Amino acid sequence: MKKKILRIIGIVLLLALAGGIYYIHLLTPIITGYAAKNLASDVFVGNRTQESVEATDLNFSFIKFTSNTIDYEKKEVTSRFLWATSKAIYIDGFGCVLVRGNEDEIRNRPYVKVEQPDIDPDTVAWPAGNKLSDSIPTGIDLIKLNDALQNAFKDTVGSKGTFAVAIAYKDQLIAEKYASGFSAENRFLSWSMAKSFTQALVGIMVKKGLFNIKKPADIPEWKNDERSKITIESLMHMNSGLDWNEDYGNLSDVTIMLHKEKNMAAYTYLKKAVVRSDSLWAYNSGATNIVSYLIRKILNNDSVYFAFPRKELFNPLGMRSAVFEVDPSGTFTGSSYIYATMRDYVRFGLLYFHKGNWLGNQILPEGWTDYTMQPAAGSKGEYGSFFWLNQSGDYPGVPSDLYMCRGHDGQYIYIIPSLDLVVVRTGFSKKGDFDYPKFLAEVVDAIEK
Repeated sequence: MKKKILRIIGIVLLLALAGGIYYIHLLTPIITGYAAKNLASDVFVGNRTQESVEATDLNFSFIKFTSNTIDYEKKEVTSRFLWATSKAIYIDGFGCVLVRGNEDEIRNRPYVKVEQPDIDPDTVAWPAGNKLSDSIPTGIDLIKLNDALQNAFKDTVGSKGTFAVAIAYKDQLIAEKYASGFSAENRFLSWSMAKSFTQALVGIMVKKGLFNIKKPADIPEWKNDERSKITIESLMHMNSGLDWNEDYGNLSDVTIMLHKEKNMAAYTYLKKAVVRSDSLWAYNSGATNIVSYLIRKILNNDSVYFAFPRKELFNPLGMRSAVFEVDPSGTFTGSSYIYATMRDYVRFGLLYFHKGNWLGNQILPEGWTDYTMQPAAGSKGEYGSFFWLNQSGDYPGVPSDLYMCRGHDGQYIYIIPSLDLVVVRTGFSKKGDFDYPKFLAEVVDAIEK
């Protein structure tokens, strides 16, 4: 009897070991994919050092055990963990791409690098350029503002925590502060703030008469089932009803999509519906990549598509630094991958603060920003159209008209129309490491009501 029990225990232990090894096997391409993609982008796009990125962005979980090699001549990064290897490559003007599928195909697409206006931004007044005013607007308690800035960096230990803060009040850049090792020359990763940029591109498509967000999305695989009722608006409101797991901490849909899949939109739109669209709010990064794919499909010309963000959004705003990265299939990763300087993120916030008008040029449709702030069904006032809201009161002490771009690990563009205020914060802060409502409330408190 004793031998039988020991044999059963041995079998259970072996099965557990085999299960653990198999789970690690499933994780390895995500581990190496995350390391290769983020290290490549942060070095070749963000202007950071390998040491800085490995000490911060890659210093957690299994990711910190990867072995990473940078080829500066070829501009590519190879990451290894156990038996797995992943490579990310740099595409001029389009950042870095994780190699999934044929590398030559990725390199040889008709990328269009749109020329930027031939001006020196340092000679042009803010916000069109970088020439700042010698004075700041009245109505600011400078002592409180300085305290808010100092407090924002108290969470910074080594290279973790707050990377940078920039604040615009009444259209003027009134504060800009960087942690050690960062400067105005660095591009910072948006993570999910990219969703709000995708929302702007949708607005431009609507203004051009190319999109009707109320109509069902044109996905052939959805034609004959419940998914045929999913609209672009459903996707933008996070109300698609598709089966999805957004947990970043394990083997989930979002980690598989970003780090294993060649075609992120297809991975998402092939998911089954679990509820009828517009009946359940559930955050889904893949929904944004479907929308990005739909923009590509409607434009129906990759040369036009690759030029679209730069030509229609970044250049008109003077966002000279902005880089929108594509997935391995060539679709802009609308869920996650924009890099830009702090000042360019402020410019984007100012576009929405001014209801889509930039220095007299109406870039977004009339009423688009009002639509943006309408709560999505089931979101309890937390979410609008690819923007987060404060109608739920999650930010006490801050006006309810606050709406925001929000990204993983603490990337934020806060827009408060009633206070003429735009605040940007970037960093690497895991959940609970930084008190965002307190930070913003302290900034708001510095503005005399």
